[in-house]
Parts: sequence; structure tokens; C-alpha cells
Amino acid sequence: MSSSSKLLDQGVDAFASLPGIGRKTALRLALHMLRQPKNDVQFFTESIKGMRNDTQFCKRCHNISETEICEICNNKKRSENKTICVVEDMRDIIAIENTQQYFGNYHVLGGHISPIDGIGPTDLNIDSLVQRVQDENIKEVIFALNSTMEGDTTSFYIFRRMMNLSVKTSSIARGIPIGDELEYADEITLGRSLLNRIPFDSSL
Repeated sequence: MSSSSKLLDQGVDAFASLPGIGRKTALRLALHMLRQPKNDVQFFTESIKGMRNDTQFCKRCHNISETEICEICNNKKRSENKTICVVEDMRDIIAIENTQQYFGNYHVLGGHISPIDGIGPTDLNIDSLVQRVQDENIKEVIFALNSTMEGDTTSFYIFRRMMNLSVKTSSIARGIPIGDELEYADEITLGRSLLNRIPFDSSL
């Protein structure tokens, strides 16, 4: 698909590079941007540029942050709550926060163990999680990974890593359908799954 304008084609290519965006949708988006006031388009591009350049990963929990330590980790009340909820990525934190049922700390693994994709334990933020449990006197680790084979494998690996530590391990209740991803669960179901969590070894 090409137009009479190379600049328009470049814009379409840029939108089409985004996940889930086909060429036709990319063309609609590009034409939409052309119809907008230049100030609005500039604000849009500057927002994307600022997001990319000025965000980083929290050094404590690996969540996205604008500072070295994210707002959640900097919350004193949360720090006093000696609970860590382990998730695959920051989208899961947003989903859990929307339930307003959890007020502890988080740890973002950055994915799950998947040998077929070449992702092993050392590719994830697992060592730093174990270190946090030891250093921060954590009382409970909640596994809130996706209900998939890869998610369960990752939870079990971490569980084995922490078997010799004096920490309680639990898993969110299976209100989340097997094979579903956490971010797509409705807030009520996800909230109840957190409240009704079970000891991890009981879920094996």
C-alpha cells in the first residue's frame, strides 16, 4: 500500500509497526493525525517521546517509574506491609491496583519461563525477588502470574527457590480461568482471587 506522499507512507509505516495495527488501520490513524491541529499532533508526539526518554524501571520492584524508586515502593504504608505480589509485567500491576483490594508491594518478573522461546530463569527478575524476601523480612509472597502452563512453571520454580526461607507463599484463587491472562480479568473476579488466595503448595 503506497500513496502519492512519501511522508504519509512513512507515517503509515510507523503506525503499522505497532502490535495489532494492520496497514488499513495504520492508514486511518495517519489520516486522522493529518486532520488534527498541528499543536495537538505536537503534543501527541512530545508525549510519546517524553514517555520513552524519561521513564525507567524501578530499582526495587522493576515497575515502570519516572524515578529510581517508583511511587508504590516509596509509599511508607506499603513498605510496612511485608507482602510481595509477584506479577509478570506492569500491566498486571494496573489490573490489580484497579481492584483496590491489595495494598502491599509488587515485584515484576518481566515475563515467564518459556524454554520454547529461549526464556530461562536467569532472563527474569527472580534473583532480585529472592534477595528482597531475605533483605526486607517479607512475610508472604503472592503468586499472581497468568493461569497458563508457563505461568505455573514460573511460580513453581520460584516456590522451590524460596522453600528454605521463612516466608509464606500463596497463589491467587483460581477465579481466573485456566489459560487466561491476568490483565483481561474483570476487577471483581481479580479482587476476589486476591482476597481468597490459597497456600501455594495447595495449588500444586
